[in-house]
Order: sequence, then C-alpha cells, then structure tokens
Amino acid sequence: MVQYTVTGMSCAACSARVEKAVSKVDGVTACSVSLLTNSMGVEGTAAPEQVIAAVEEAGYGASLKGTESAKSGGRNLAAEYEDLLQDKETPVVKRRLIVSLCLLIPLMYLSMGHMMWNWPLPMFLEGNHIAMGLAQLLLAAAIMVVNQKFFISGFISLWHRAPNMDTLVALGSGASFVYSVYALFAMTDAQMKGNMDAVMGYMHEFYFESAAMILTLITVGKMLEARSKGKTTDALKSLMKLSPKTAVLVRNGKEVEVGIEQVRIGDRFVVRPGEQIPVDGIVLAGNSAVNEAALTGESIPVDKEPGDPVSAATLNQSGFVTCEALRVGEDTALAKVIQMVSDAAATKAPIAKVADRVSGIFVPAVIGIALVTIAVWLLCGQTVGFALARGISVLVISCPCALGLATPVAIMVGNGMGAKSGILFKTAVSLEETGKAQIVVLDKTGTITSGEPKVTDICPGRDCTEEKLLEAAFALEQKSEHPLARAILALAAESKINPREITEFQAVPGNGLTGVLDGKVLYGGSRTFISRKIRIPDSMSELAERCALEGKTPLFFSEDGLLLGMIAVADVIKEDSPKAVKELQQMGIRVVMLTGDNERTARAIGAQAGVDEVIAEVLPDGKEAVIRQLKEKGKVIMVGDGINDAPALTRADIGIAIGAGTDIAIDAADVVLMKSRLSDVPAAIRLSRATLKNIHENLFWAFIYNVIGIPLAAGVWIPVFGWKLNPMFGAAAMSLSSFCVVSNALRLNLFRMHDASKDKKRKTIISKEDLKMQTENKKELVKTLTVEGMMCVHCEARVKKALEAVEGVEAAEVSHVKGTAVVTMSVPVTDEVLREAVEKQDYPVTAIR
Repeated sequence: MVQYTVTGMSCAACSARVEKAVSKVDGVTACSVSLLTNSMGVEGTAAPEQVIAAVEEAGYGASLKGTESAKSGGRNLAAEYEDLLQDKETPVVKRRLIVSLCLLIPLMYLSMGHMMWNWPLPMFLEGNHIAMGLAQLLLAAAIMVVNQKFFISGFISLWHRAPNMDTLVALGSGASFVYSVYALFAMTDAQMKGNMDAVMGYMHEFYFESAAMILTLITVGKMLEARSKGKTTDALKSLMKLSPKTAVLVRNGKEVEVGIEQVRIGDRFVVRPGEQIPVDGIVLAGNSAVNEAALTGESIPVDKEPGDPVSAATLNQSGFVTCEALRVGEDTALAKVIQMVSDAAATKAPIAKVADRVSGIFVPAVIGIALVTIAVWLLCGQTVGFALARGISVLVISCPCALGLATPVAIMVGNGMGAKSGILFKTAVSLEETGKAQIVVLDKTGTITSGEPKVTDICPGRDCTEEKLLEAAFALEQKSEHPLARAILALAAESKINPREITEFQAVPGNGLTGVLDGKVLYGGSRTFISRKIRIPDSMSELAERCALEGKTPLFFSEDGLLLGMIAVADVIKEDSPKAVKELQQMGIRVVMLTGDNERTARAIGAQAGVDEVIAEVLPDGKEAVIRQLKEKGKVIMVGDGINDAPALTRADIGIAIGAGTDIAIDAADVVLMKSRLSDVPAAIRLSRATLKNIHENLFWAFIYNVIGIPLAAGVWIPVFGWKLNPMFGAAAMSLSSFCVVSNALRLNLFRMHDASKDKKRKTIISKEDLKMQTENKKELVKTLTVEGMMCVHCEARVKKALEAVEGVEAAEVSHVKGTAVVTMSVPVTDEVLREAVEKQDYPVTAIR
C-alpha cells in the first residue's frame, strides 16, 4: 500500500470524491481515504504522478508520504509520521475563531442588543438607520473574509460538481449576507422616499448577524473537532515519541553520537544503563536487563546476554552492552508497528462504506431540500425573508461531517488502544470482523503451550537421589542435539550442577544415548530403549504411563545396569491459556485445538486448557483444509505462530499471529499479538466488539440528528406546534454534532479490554455436539497420501486430475516436492479407492493418513 497525504478535505463528501476519482485511475486496484488523518492508501500499479493528478483534478491536493525522508540510513518512519500527525489545524482555527469573536461581539450588540433590548448606541449611529446597516455589513464582511476558507473550498467543490459541507456553510452564510445587502439598499431607497414604515420593516429583514454567527459557530465546532481528532491519534503519537533520535556508534575504536537516520546495518553501537536501544540488533558483549514495555506492554525486564536480540525503543536498565545493528529505519520492529497502525487507519471498515454512500449524495440532496423549502414557503404566501431563513436553516443544520467521522474516529481510537496493549490490527476490516468470531482455532505449540520443553517430574529410582539422577542426565544430554535435551540442560543450569565430561558418547538409533562417566556406562532414552538394557519396575512403568497420558515424555536413565530413575519432560501450557479459553467460551465462542502432534499428547494438553474439541495429527496442508470446513459452520479465527500455520492463518476469516512467532506467520495474519499471550485473544475480540458498538452509536447519532434536524429547520412543525428554528441555532447544532461523535469515540479510551466481568455471551450458532461431529469426521474428510515417482508439475496435474475424478472428492492439493497429495472430501472415501485412482496413473502410494 502506497500512502499519500491529502489536503483540502473538510467532510465525508470530500473523502468520497477523492476516493472515487483515484479509483478511476488505470492500475489502481483499491483506494481508501481517511478524513481523520487526511491520508490515502492506494494499492495497485498506478504511478504516484497519476494518482496525484487525479486528486488535483478533483479539486484537492496530494503528496507522497515520506518524500522528504532521509536517504542515508533508511527512513526515520517515526519522525515522518510524527510530523504528519502534528496538530497543525487547531492553532490556525483558534486564531480565526478569536478574530471572529472580536468582530462578532459588536455586530451582535448592534443587531440584537439594540434592536431587541434597546441597548444604547454611539452618537453617530443614534437614529441613523443607514449607518446602522452599513456598520453591520462591514463587521459581517470582515468575519466572512477571516473565514474565507469556507467560501473558497465550498465554491471550488461546487464548481467540480462535488459539493461538500463547506458548500452548505458558504451557501447558507452567503445567502444571508446577499439578502441583507438587498434589504439595506431597499431600506436606503425607502428612507430617501420618506417611507419610515418600510424602513423599519427592512431593518428587521437584516440577517448580517446570521451570516457572521453561522461562520463563527461552525469555526467553534471545527476547533472542538480538531482538538478531539488530535486526541484520537494520541496512541500513535505516543508510539512515535518512543523512537530514539540518536545512537552512539563505535567507529575506529571511538564512540561517536549520530542521528538515528545515519545508522546502517552492520554498525556497532553501545547502550548505557538508562538509555534507549536505538535500532534492532544483536548483543555482542555485555549483559543487561531490558524493559521491552514499549513494544510488548510487559513491564518485567528481560535479561539479555551475547547473542540475544534487542529492539529499538526498548530501555536498557542495568548493564553496558555493545550491539550490532541488524534492522534500521523503516525495518525496525517499532517502525513496523507504527506502519501497521497507520495502515489500519488508512483503510476502511466495511461498515464505513454505508456512511460513504450516503455522504456522496447527502450534500446535493440537502441543497435540493433547501431550495424546495424556500419555494414552498413562498407559495404559502410567506415573505422572502421568512422563506430564506427556513432554507438557510436547512443548509446549516445538515451535517455530513458527523456521518464521515462516525467510523474512522472509532477505528483510530480502537486501533490505538490495541497498539498500546500490544494488540495490532493490520486493517480496519480486521478490527471490525474480529468481534464477530464464532469459532476460535488454536495451534498447540507456542500458542497454548510455551513452545519450550520443561522438566515437569523427577522420579529417582530406589537407591538414587534426585541430584545424582540429574547429574547423570546432564552429563549425557549436554552432548545431545535433541530438543528435549534443552529442558534438562536448563534445569541443571538452574540447579547449578557442574558439568562433567563424558566419554564414548553416542546417540543410539531408537531414541537413546550412551556414554561413560567415571568408568560407568550410562544409558538414557525412551522406555522402549531402556527396557532393552535393564528391567524397569512395574511401579515406574505405571508412573511413566500416567505421565504419557498427561502429554509428557518420560525419559529413563541407567548406570551400569541399575535404573537411576525417570525424568518427565513436556511442552507445558502457558499460565494464562486455561483462563483465555474459558473467557472465549463465556463469550459464546467454540474453541478448537489444532495440532500435528499425536492424539494422546494433544488430548492431554486440550484437557488442561479446557478446549471444546481437539484435532490432532494434522499436517500443515491439512490445517488449511480443516479451517475451510469449519468456516462452513461460522466465522473462524485461527491463532498460530509457526510457518506451518501460515496457510491456515490466511484461510481463516481472521488470522491472529503470536508476536514471538515467525515472520511468515506474522505476515499471513490480520492481527498480531506482540505480548505472545493467549489472553490477548479474548481481549482483541472484546476491543473489536466495543469499537463496532461505538461505530453503531456514532452512525445512529449522525443519522438521527439529520432526520430530526432537517424537518425542524425546514419549518415542517410550524403549522402543528409553531416550532421555528433560527439559522444561528442550526449552525450551533451542526457544530456540536461532529463534536459529539468524536467525543463519543474518545470514550473507547476508558474501555478495559482485559476485563471479562462485562462479557455478553452471544448466541452460539455451532453447538458443541455439531462441532464434535465435524471434527470427528475430519480424518475421514481430509486425507494425506504419500505418493512416490512424481517428478514435475505435469505429474502433479495427473495425480490431481485422477483424485478429483473420484466421487466424493472435493479438492486435491498435490506437491511433487513434498511427495504428498492432500485430499478434501465431501463424503468419506475409502483408502483403497484413493490408492487405486493414483496407482492407475503409475504412481505408487506408500502411505495414507
């Protein structure tokens, strides 16, 4: 997505006009304009020059974001966005407002104070009606000059046949002024003829104060709106303020402080205690504790030692470290977060399109209603002044701004709230759709579990101590490359056991290790392996069986034919996983665990986490097929962290990636959880639901305001209740409507997304039994065939065609590289039928899962 800054927009009609103009450019596949941030995101192959030309032709200005960025060390993305989001509008509007008020006070004194309450006038105006009229004209004209922006923008938009909110204000204020000038000339003519009754009549036809008051009140509204809009981007601004401005590099053995944009990949930099880490890198020397709250929201410092990664904007709390720069400029983790939040603000939620469609025809419709109103009152025998006042009221009370701001302000605040808590929504669509989930599918390893094996049980034999068992295990496992060995090594390091040198080490086929320690032969490995060497007591076998049922892997160790004991290792579930699953279920969401692990381990972990259903022994391709089937039952969220989860994350309605996961998984996902906590999944759903509710409230207010206000302004209720709206009060109402919408969106800042006490359980479309039936049929409806002999894409095509010709087969994904064919079926098909279909094409099938 290429982002542009757009200038000259004042309401939703403007943004709709820009979007329509750019969408017509050849090569543009998608365009989204944000009135809130005055930005535009464009996808496709169109050249920036074409896009900018289309915007300018529509009557607005545009420029590429980041055109002034530094070229030496990469863009300083945070500095760019900080400049773009700086509130430049409020000070300008504030100055206009102050001058307008200074001119409006004497105007209101003359028009209202003297005329209605007979307040005293200066001697040179006393009894001089023409001078009174001229004074009002000059003051009103001065206010119109100060607020000329409304007229310039309004009439340019009208010239381009795309009237906007400024057009309504300019027409309303301009009509009041022009009619008042006519009344002033008519009064002068009447005075010259000595017709004093006509003079007094025309005096009451002056609307100079309405022309000026309309502009001033709209300016008040614009200032309130600008200040509130500035607050909606506070979260993004706070992220930008975290970005370091300088770095201390080591060059020729000396420390040199440079601007952050001058840091290049491969540069060495030093960070002292209390300083921010300037760019993403790796620790070369030194140890420290780093506070990563800026990125993850976690306030507990993380220990860093040589070889550990560090991220820009995190705080070095204790030691002096030397690091090497790995990612700089727009490639740092912080810059990517800022980019992600900004991109989300530049996209449109589906619900916003409703408001956009209305905004596109709203202003022309209002102008039409105002003209009809004037004509009807004139036909009813009312004076031109009365009819004009009703038409002006219609123009100035109508508010397309409230419609245009209803969605983007809520999206920006919700997105900012998520970013501060480490929950990043990549687009406005993902923020809206996440809360509609009915099924959440969780990967096991790294999502429900920690992803790192840990020692859970130490069970020494009859004549052995825990310390001796751990020493022997440590001696053997320190030379092993097996993932489970890391758990024993970590526990030994925690227990401060000194490493002892082992000789004749050998990794034995069949899940075993052997070596000699102090002249004694050690064996370690699975129960099957050790049982070939020694006899394992029944009590220890039963204990191992229980551990296996709980999803743990029992490892046995022996010394010179004697059993030292058993150590159980498992990928333990995260502390917050059961709570997160329970919160999801309380929201009316079905929770499924999807894993490639064996059935028994998966069932054990699933039981501990409390999920509704477990689907085990699924290959990566199979995960995508399972998601496709579950989508038939309702909206599906997939939560994962690995490369093998990427296809499923893409296939799901919403993909959520754990922040500690792989870059591929994060790229494939719609939402990223920076803290890698499963409890952030229900928090993201809560935030999405709260944001959508806020959008509905905003749209309701914006629509109902216009539905009530326009008939009142047109004078529909005058014959019934005598209700008549002065144009000045219409302008005040218009100003407040936008302010109310933005203020309501700001209430989201008070939302507590981790508070489950107010969760409302939604009706569950898919029952637990239905889900169980769906998942139990999984093995029958998705099968993976191992096929030999495929050498190229032509082979793939032959196997695919043969399988898809089988009755009941919906699709077949074939890969000659992997030597597999993943078959998705609408009804169960036997292995023999599938095997026969493939082998008829002369490709042997060696296995079917």
